[in-house]
Amino acid sequence: MNLKKYVFVFLTLLYTNIVSAQNTAVFATDGVAIRGYDAVAYFTDNQAVKGVEAFSYQWNNARWLFKNNDHLLQFIANPEKYAPQYGGYCAYGLSENHASPTSPEAFTIVDDKLYLNYSLKVKQLWLKDQQERIQKANAFWPGLKINQ
Repeated sequence: MNLKKYVFVFLTLLYTNIVSAQNTAVFATDGVAIRGYDAVAYFTDNQAVKGVEAFSYQWNNARWLFKNNDHLLQFIANPEKYAPQYGGYCAYGLSENHASPTSPEAFTIVDDKLYLNYSLKVKQLWLKDQQERIQKANAFWPGLKINQ
């Protein structure tokens, strides 16, 4: 095998390992993401709104529920825009290098991204040093192992 082939194989293996290390886990209860709340409503209504089974979509190994067809279609068109950061796990917990469940009511939108927290009390801690916590969580998230 010549040098070009070795380099190609090495780069392919390296890329595969990097991609497989990316964390795609989604916090889901009984297979339903973010406890059945409408991810789009956080942006359009600025509140946690329960979705309904009639407007559901399977994405990233979880079922996502929406309050209406319009929200469903918006999500289908761009799920990365509306899905919470860190798969819907607690952003504060991720900044401490662990995955914790979340409460749909404990949310913030920062730079057009949705972040969820474990509880309203934890959300208050999150808000104190939010930008630093986002940087830490971003660093921990790709390598965090989540048992699903």
